[in-house]
Amino acid sequence: MTRKCSLAFILLSIILGILLIGCCVWIIILSMKYRYILKEKTMNEEKMIADLNTLQSESQQKIDYLNKTLTDLQNNLRIGITVAGGHGSGNATNQLNAPRGLFIDENRTMFIADESNHRIVQWKLGDENGKVVAGGNGKGKLLNQFDSPSSVVIDSVTNSLIICDSKNRRIIQWYHRNDTKQGKIYIDNIRCTDMTIDNDGGLYIIDLDKHEVRRYEMKGTIVTSVAGGHGEGSSLNQLRFPSFIFVDQQHNVYVADNGNHRVLKWNKDATEGIIVAGYYDRGNDLEQLYNPNGLFVDTNGTLYVADDLNHRVMRWFPGAQEGAVVVGGLGPGSTPRQFNGLNDLVFDHHGQLYVIDRGNDRIQNFVIR
Repeated sequence: MTRKCSLAFILLSIILGILLIGCCVWIIILSMKYRYILKEKTMNEEKMIADLNTLQSESQQKIDYLNKTLTDLQNNLRIGITVAGGHGSGNATNQLNAPRGLFIDENRTMFIADESNHRIVQWKLGDENGKVVAGGNGKGKLLNQFDSPSSVVIDSVTNSLIICDSKNRRIIQWYHRNDTKQGKIYIDNIRCTDMTIDNDGGLYIIDLDKHEVRRYEMKGTIVTSVAGGHGEGSSLNQLRFPSFIFVDQQHNVYVADNGNHRVLKWNKDATEGIIVAGYYDRGNDLEQLYNPNGLFVDTNGTLYVADDLNHRVMRWFPGAQEGAVVVGGLGPGSTPRQFNGLNDLVFDHHGQLYVIDRGNDRIQNFVIR
């Protein structure tokens, strides 16, 4: 009996051992299968993530392409309307000759520094002809003459025109009345290229010879250097042949640093500027400018630049490393979508853009907002 029990115990042990070994083998097989499934799942997930990243990248490229196409389409649809000049170069009342500076009053009346005609022309919106309101007596140094006037603004306090008489190296004040026959010297001994008036009545003037922007009290008695003035150069405290300026409501000064192909912003009381447009020297890429001229900054800080030798108007949002073409950029030409060199640009109170198309002797008006 004892022997039978021993044999049964041995047999049971063998069976249990076999079952245990089978369970272990089964566990190993399941573990390997699980690892395989997990590995395959991980590989699938990694592939899925890679595919998603590729799809996202391709989608972004398509979005960027569509945005560029849309921008190009918008630019191509922006047709300029000639609102002054456009009848060839000449000195008739419906003509201009290399116009340079532009001022627009609250009534949308334009005042144009008609540089090579040595005169200031008043042109009401919608009129076929302008009216000479200062100069127009040939090139000269008399007080009823100019030599290449480059800029004009209106002093609303005295109802007078303030004019950069550039090559005569003087600023002329010309009272805006029908009986005014000549102006008077307001500031002397300055090669002015552009000027503007701030909301406190301060007059900002570019002194080209000194590569500097200065602020004058309107009587010319207090003078403050606000940009440049450290000789010609490309450092952030220097300028090289500045061409145009804009002053915002906080008295920050934006300078078209023409010779350095950039726009600098000089915060009030700053000792050096900040580059806000134009990088990597001259060129026609979106981060570059080529002899920038007229400037305008809206209340959101968005900068508009007349990009002269790229024949386009650029828009730069605050902090952007590159701009966008708003108008032009189609090479030099005379179609309503083209420019042939740009000088000044201005927005009126209705948000419409006016651009001096220098080589075509005309002022072009665009609706872009």
